[in-house]
Amino acid sequence: MSATKKGKKNRKPLIILTAGGTGGHVYPAEALADELLRRGCRVELITDSRGKNNYKGRLGEIPNHAVWAGALVGKSKLFKIKSLIKTAVGVLQAGRIIFKKKPACVIGFGGYASFPSCMAAILLGTDLVIHEQNSVMSRTNRFLSKYAALIAQSFKKVKYTPAGIKTILTGMPIRKAIADVRDVPYPPLAKEDKFQIMVLGGSQGAKIFGDVVPEALKKLSPARQKKIRIFQQCRETDVESVKNAYQDCGAEVTISHFFNNMPELYSGTHLIISRAGASSVSEIAAVGIPSILVPLPIAADDHQTVNAKEIGDAKAGIVLKQKDFTAAKLEEIIKDLMSSPKKLNQMSENAKSIGIIDAAARFADAVEKEILSRP
Repeated sequence: MSATKKGKKNRKPLIILTAGGTGGHVYPAEALADELLRRGCRVELITDSRGKNNYKGRLGEIPNHAVWAGALVGKSKLFKIKSLIKTAVGVLQAGRIIFKKKPACVIGFGGYASFPSCMAAILLGTDLVIHEQNSVMSRTNRFLSKYAALIAQSFKKVKYTPAGIKTILTGMPIRKAIADVRDVPYPPLAKEDKFQIMVLGGSQGAKIFGDVVPEALKKLSPARQKKIRIFQQCRETDVESVKNAYQDCGAEVTISHFFNNMPELYSGTHLIISRAGASSVSEIAAVGIPSILVPLPIAADDHQTVNAKEIGDAKAGIVLKQKDFTAAKLEEIIKDLMSSPKKLNQMSENAKSIGIIDAAARFADAVEKEILSRP
């Protein structure tokens, strides 16, 4: 055997990840990339123009490729036609990359930015692995997963999973810095300690938190308000209006569209108020923080309600429909929890009991067993 052929044979396998759009798709891809690189695999990313060379962390360190992609849901007919054309071009672009690189597999993390690469993998006969983050499989993944070699799932039960395809419960891959918070004891809540609340609005439907949470806190007694420290995430365009909503409130308030010290904030947080996206629910459970979850009612197939059910069933948090998420109701809940340290500690333990912190390792194990170990 020539030195060149021997060198190629001994090269570590290449795995192409494809993701884009929201953090719910990107963060698990980053966590898996970190784990695969640690195991000696070569990893590259195919995304769209929004993501190419714009990611930080591991995804910013590996080779990035951009292809065309277009969203199809909830748009006009003309927009859909343009998106179909962009997607078709994207499939050709991704196919060229995959054909040239010859990866061991392509791993898709959902979102329309990943569709062209997943479709190209199917057409080229390259093993496709799908990661389904939600408890209700997305419509895109319902189509793609029929041709997948493996489906990795974040939840125990995932609606619309196709029969006859190998599935494995991996959980949602989360960043190591977040997972490490699990080892930090739940923060004490003695008389002198402030009650720390985090409000995570996400990219959709954050406005209601900016309306309801300040009003609820201002209903509390001045003494209770002074005991509260709140970190609230909102859209960048809403930062000033949310700050104004907290005027005349005695709580210590920090408003931002992005917090870059989430592990530190998580470690000191007593309660999280959040939507029920898969990434948020998984992180909340993994680090063991009691929560109030308000599923986004317009989420596709109402998947956020199903995501939140696992937290509610485990008595790790309180699930409220958006119509029930009022200032009066929130004031009542916060007042009760601030006076119930034992209840909060139990909710924290309940969350940890269902949280998965080694999802990236489980995912990498499955890829090695089901894909890389093939002769």
